[in-house]
Amino acid sequence: MTWTKTRFPAPHAACFEADGLRWLGRAEDGVRVAQVVSVGPGRLELERIDSGPAAPEAAADFGANLARTHAAGAPYFGFIPGDTPGYMGQAPLPPAPGPAEATGWGEFYAHHRVLPFLRRAVEQGRIGSDGAAVIERVVERLVAGDLDHDQPDLVQGAARLHGDLWNGNVLWDARDGSAVLIDPTAHGGHAETDLAMLDLFGLAHLERVLTGYQEVSALAPGWQERVSLHQLNPLRVHTVLFGGGYAEAAVSAAQPYA
Repeated sequence: MTWTKTRFPAPHAACFEADGLRWLGRAEDGVRVAQVVSVGPGRLELERIDSGPAAPEAAADFGANLARTHAAGAPYFGFIPGDTPGYMGQAPLPPAPGPAEATGWGEFYAHHRVLPFLRRAVEQGRIGSDGAAVIERVVERLVAGDLDHDQPDLVQGAARLHGDLWNGNVLWDARDGSAVLIDPTAHGGHAETDLAMLDLFGLAHLERVLTGYQEVSALAPGWQERVSLHQLNPLRVHTVLFGGGYAEAAVSAAQPYA
């Protein structure tokens, strides 16, 4: 059985999503993704996943498999599979860097994730000048490399990320309990970004996920203190899309790194 998705911010976004699922699915022994059956402008047909509750054992397996997906890597920070513009949910991403523009993680994260969405939030009047100044100081530190940090043990260079890994994009197959990923914003980035996104909106049995992850690929020391740093981008995206308390949360997340 299959399921067809037709709600996209633009017709080509269906192809972006399909390319991301296929790329993630090519990671050896990685986390399972919904299989693409067919794709066209504004239409994506996937295998149907009947979901059930998460189990602790399955959560640990998910963490281990996610570590292997991250370790499959990406050519550079900001790499996007395929040739269509990217989206995070309903929000268009800024243009992806090309190989010639490849930089370290901090500069990529600043220029291609945090700063573009900050500008949009300021233009919308959702973040004021004081809050913007705090985030701009973090951007300066990111560009300077002050906030760069190691990847998990198995990751060399850029990690292969889902990129929008909140709990709603993790389905638990009712047949065998396995985790299945949907709706990616797949790109090359820092592995801690996916883990911070799981934490942001609360994933069932997250501690078991992290334990399973670290049994395969140990996280760099201090990762717990960097969760908010990796949540800056999704909080900024949510500020642009929804406003409300996300703007305050975005500024609060930035303050420790300013």
